[in-house]
Amino acid sequence: MSSVTNTQDIAASVLAKINTREESKASASGDMNSRFLTLLTTQLRNQDPLNPMENAEVTSQLAQMSTVDGIERLNKMFQSFVDGQSAYDSMQAAALVGRGVLVEGKKLTLTESGAVGGFELDAPADRVVLSIKDAAGLEVKQIELSDVKAGSQNFIWDGTASDGSRAADGAYTLELSALSEGKKVTGRTLEFGPVTSVIRGAAGTDFQVGSLGIFKYDDIKQIL
Repeated sequence: MSSVTNTQDIAASVLAKINTREESKASASGDMNSRFLTLLTTQLRNQDPLNPMENAEVTSQLAQMSTVDGIERLNKMFQSFVDGQSAYDSMQAAALVGRGVLVEGKKLTLTESGAVGGFELDAPADRVVLSIKDAAGLEVKQIELSDVKAGSQNFIWDGTASDGSRAADGAYTLELSALSEGKKVTGRTLEFGPVTSVIRGAAGTDFQVGSLGIFKYDDIKQIL
């Protein structure tokens, strides 16, 4: 019984706080107009009979009140748009759950079906060498590519080692070397992982990519 009572007390406290915030929001808009009206009526009531307020002054103050009210309405409309856009972005992001993506990383996981990896180049390269190494740092396989465009690329390794044997399933590391007319091209290796969940926060939408960690949308180089 005590546990139920505590739960009810907590729920009541939370509901009270929510209702208080909603009441504050509802009264905020009317409070500004109320102050304007109070100021205007006070001026009219206490004006000098020999020097009354001119119509232009009254009109000017009413116009100011109308302008403030219009700005408040515009702010509400804009906030509604932002909230709607944020909800839409979250729905779009949710579509990535279950999809495979490439993010920056060096790991390459080999299974009986093979391994998916990738790399990204800052400029085109006429020769790209991908070196796949085991846990001991020994090269197991070398993949050479030519005439590769700038941007992100993906590849599949079937697990065949350089000597023709089948490499053991497990974790490997990937190293990249890229050249263009003999000069080094800056690039980075990419790691494959599945999007397992979407995290919506104050700073935007983040993605949980398997065991690799949490990434922002801009961190995702390719959606596979």
